[in-house]
Amino acid sequence: MNDERSTILVVEDDRQTRKFLADNLKADGYEPLLAGTVDEALETVDARYPDLVLVDLGLPGRDGLELLEAIRTADPVASRIDATLPLLVLSGRANELHRLRTFERGADDVLPKPFSYPELRARIAALLRRAELRTRRGRLRIGALEVDPAARTAHLHGRAVPLSQKEFGLLRTLASEATRVFTKDELLRNVWGYRNLGSTRTLDSHACRLRRKLSREGEVFVINVWGVGYRLCDGLVGT
Repeated sequence: MNDERSTILVVEDDRQTRKFLADNLKADGYEPLLAGTVDEALETVDARYPDLVLVDLGLPGRDGLELLEAIRTADPVASRIDATLPLLVLSGRANELHRLRTFERGADDVLPKPFSYPELRARIAALLRRAELRTRRGRLRIGALEVDPAARTAHLHGRAVPLSQKEFGLLRTLASEATRVFTKDELLRNVWGYRNLGSTRTLDSHACRLRRKLSREGEVFVINVWGVGYRLCDGLVGT
């Protein structure tokens, strides 16, 4: 059993195989999520943030390769899909060309069908261990504030800070180069995707809300550099 219940999305259109995987994963302490198509899988990844995805390539409509590509090319700032999500492919296409194409589309591992469940379980555990190490290394710390880009979470003095999608995108961008001043043009392009200068009112209102949410202990993390843009600091007190 896992100390923390890692969530695994099973993308498989065959009901019997899907049930077999769900039952065994649950028995091993994981929390299974189920999808039968690429569209269902993308909706689940966007809404539930699984820790790993098991992908069958032979799906109805759009095949599993399209799912791999959609996840790997997700916008790292604006999208709620984690482009680094571990992807383990289950494939009945066992020849070398298909395996190479699967890796080229972004798979972390490929297990041919029919497969041994104990081997699948071992591969899942290995991918989750590597993902956990990457996540820990990728966390950003600014004073008492910790930002986890992979998990899309922020903690201040160890307590979670609830943020909207755009508030988190703004914080993640500012935290990527703490103390650097980001211009309003940069933030509007990177967080909102504007190609031309849009209304700064949207940016200013989000920055104001973000500043308030990070001011629990009287600290100020988000600094407005007048006439230029915004930057982060490590928590000025009494400013």
